[in-house]
Amino acid sequence: MNTITRDRVGPVRIAGDLKLADLRHALAAGWRDYRAHPAYGLFFSAIYVALGLFLYVVLVRRGEVFWVIPAVAGFPLLAPFAAAGLYEVSRRREHGLPLSWGVVLGAVRSGDGQLPVMGMIAFVLFSFWVILAHAIFGLFLGQNGLGSQPLEVLLSPAGLSMLLVGGLVGGVVALVLFMMTVVSLPLLVDREVDFITAIVASIRAVTSNGFTMLFWAALIAVLLFAAMLPLLLGLFLVLPVLGHATWHLYRRTVASAEG
Repeated sequence: MNTITRDRVGPVRIAGDLKLADLRHALAAGWRDYRAHPAYGLFFSAIYVALGLFLYVVLVRRGEVFWVIPAVAGFPLLAPFAAAGLYEVSRRREHGLPLSWGVVLGAVRSGDGQLPVMGMIAFVLFSFWVILAHAIFGLFLGQNGLGSQPLEVLLSPAGLSMLLVGGLVGGVVALVLFMMTVVSLPLLVDREVDFITAIVASIRAVTSNGFTMLFWAALIAVLLFAAMLPLLLGLFLVLPVLGHATWHLYRRTVASAEG
């Protein structure tokens, strides 16, 4: 794509030849973007981490410790939207355009307000996951809850079954959201398209590059969960790099298909 504007609304063509090497190149490019402009990555990561810690504190103080489990498991579902501004940083850096907080923060309004619509869809899916998780918890552990020894309960046959079923259900929800957003979010930042067109393009990108995209989804999940372990502090590195890398993978998936 030679233009630097967001006025291209023609059909979105998808490359079907992504390889694992493309993921490595995207991560390397994402790391370079982060090193070149770390302030933006740290800013968006700080918001994401602050919201996560706030959610944890509220749940613990209300004595609803169980809700921490599905919240922590589902919190990465919202990570792509914390990176929306980072797509604009990578886009402008790629084209040699000047950067400012105004244009980066304004990226969330790109696509004629379509990004907020995508955000609402993600929030609905996150809420749906929390409801499902609560139902699975009640199905396997009933009214007994975690009790005073939550680790022992979780390692019991019923607890392990709950974790297994919950993990499978959560994985399906995460995969659905991944398929909907991996290309659609940077596409909405890059072009003036509606969110339906963007979602369709994203799903086509995943189905056309099944193994590579599924590997990318698994890698994102592993890195995000690992980054969340030390009080979410690892997200200050992982989230920005993945955000910038997602932009470069989008460019490889869409731009290369258009020549």
